[in-house]
Amino acid sequence: MPSATKPLEDQPTQRSQFSSRLGFIIAAAGCAVGVGNIWSFPTQTAQNGGAAFVLVYLFFSFVLAYPALVAELTIGRYSQSNSVSALTGLDQRRWVQRIGLITSLLGLATLTLIYSFYSIVAGWFIGFTVSPVLKLAGIDAAANWLTSFNTPSTITLTLVFMAVTTLIVTAGVRQGIEKWCNRLMPSLFILLAVLIVFVLQKPGGMEGLKAYLLPDFSRIFDQKLLISALGQSFFSMSLGVGCMLVYGSYLKKQANLPLTAFQVAAVDSSVAFFAGLLIIPCMYVAMQQGVEIYNADGLLHSADTLVFTVLPSLFNQLGAIGHLVAVAFFVLLVIAALTSSISLIEPTVAWMVENRQFRRRRASWLITALASLLSIGIILNFDTLFGLAITLATQYFQPILCLMFAVYGSWIMRQDRLLKELSQGYPDIKEGWFWKIWPWYIRTVCPGLILLLFLSNL
Repeated sequence: MPSATKPLEDQPTQRSQFSSRLGFIIAAAGCAVGVGNIWSFPTQTAQNGGAAFVLVYLFFSFVLAYPALVAELTIGRYSQSNSVSALTGLDQRRWVQRIGLITSLLGLATLTLIYSFYSIVAGWFIGFTVSPVLKLAGIDAAANWLTSFNTPSTITLTLVFMAVTTLIVTAGVRQGIEKWCNRLMPSLFILLAVLIVFVLQKPGGMEGLKAYLLPDFSRIFDQKLLISALGQSFFSMSLGVGCMLVYGSYLKKQANLPLTAFQVAAVDSSVAFFAGLLIIPCMYVAMQQGVEIYNADGLLHSADTLVFTVLPSLFNQLGAIGHLVAVAFFVLLVIAALTSSISLIEPTVAWMVENRQFRRRRASWLITALASLLSIGIILNFDTLFGLAITLATQYFQPILCLMFAVYGSWIMRQDRLLKELSQGYPDIKEGWFWKIWPWYIRTVCPGLILLLFLSNL
């Protein structure tokens, strides 16, 4: 077991690994791709100027999130351990270890908070997936109960989603996380592509496409847009909370980390972009059919439940085929939620197994039990706590945690160890442009920009 004071070079490295780099990319992309891409990103886009938000989000994804992702993956593969052992083992100075301990534990706590509200939304996805099937079978009462956002159904669906997530995680890295992500991610892309083609052929679809792709450049420097795009880029890639660090610790040494991180960031950003390509035109199609999307002040009606109010209204007007389209769409959302939710509890499971001698199955169910209590508390006080939990996690905790991971991955880990670790999968890195730019960028520019945006949000 790695200890907080034992040098990382002396720690054992025998632990589970992904079977291949492709398996890692799919699993890490699955970790990044989820509710943040398909539920949150289109909503943020609709609220913050359409294409202007997309442009800023993509900018932050590659200028801030991608360098931070490389740092987090590098720490993970170098340490070959969970986030707590990794951050406390990078340096022998006690004050550095204490800050690392606080940072890593805050990351695990933030993960649990995200898992709690994330599972509520994912539970709704399950309800809206099953409901059309029940309607086709003539069981309208049960179908309406599942989609009415009432407290009993929300709690039930949340617990069902958590149970499915936990069953996957208990199977381990290869047989659980990698195996299921390999199955779920291709299905997600196929369903997304089919639905985009379907929606763009409907009246209003092309108008929505223009709103999504043609930016209003006057909105780009809006402070609310900048903060929302920053938080979305970190939330979307699951950064700053230890997910990618732990996934990096399961990655083989032969992998080229900068390239692998870029591929993960590209897949994640692509899914977010294509999700917007589906949802925003869907909104305009719905408006063509009389569904009210914006109020008199130009604000979204029920932003948190946009996907659940707008799209079913559209699907219901398509007759019998609408039920099939609805099932396909919400199956897509359940898949996206599952690929991401399994990564939300894996870092805490890894810590409990490696540092606290828990069995994987017991650790997984204990975390789920704690998160389910938080979820129930949020559901019972939904109007007050749901938006607050999302804001705290994505706009406050994640940016400051990303800042700390960037500091630990550059200032604390030191250049010689960084170069040695990155060179294992990229022997010529020292002669390339990446090494000429990334080390000083992640040490100065990246933390400075994150801190500036974070302080402006305060």
